[in-house]
Amino acid sequence: QLLFVFFPVSAENNVAYLDITLMMSKSLAGQSIQKQLEKKHKKNIEDFKQTEDEFKQKEEKILSKKNVLSKEDYEKEISKLRKEVKNFRIKRKETIDSLTKKRLESIQKLLDILSPILGEYSKKNNISVIIDKKYIIVGKTELNITDEILSLLDSKVKKISLD
Repeated sequence: QLLFVFFPVSAENNVAYLDITLMMSKSLAGQSIQKQLEKKHKKNIEDFKQTEDEFKQKEEKILSKKNVLSKEDYEKEISKLRKEVKNFRIKRKETIDSLTKKRLESIQKLLDILSPILGEYSKKNNISVIIDKKYIIVGKTELNITDEILSLLDSKVKKISLD
């Protein structure tokens, strides 16, 4: 996706850009978000794996009783297991969706914190427009304010809690 934004630039209009993606990954707050999300993701994967292993054991147990059970009882147990697996898949999808939602909410929290910092910085440095680096095709490196904003953000916010 390419976005072209054209605006007149004059002596009194100062432009700067920053790398929002880098802000998300390198700031202390962004790193705290990433660590929390990664921890939740790993926990989810462990839980999913454990449940899947339990289903495999249940399946093996049912298969081992195939010759002992009547056809109806065998079908009932298979049907019950399928229902449990279906419910697990629904729950797993909800858990994954919830984590995705939490990731988006955490990014928005960081952007909400970043916005007044950018506002104050632009006012203090007489900057009219600040653009995300991903929308810049070519730009002078001295217009890149990422490091300065990163320092300001780190001095104001060390951690963002997701809970």
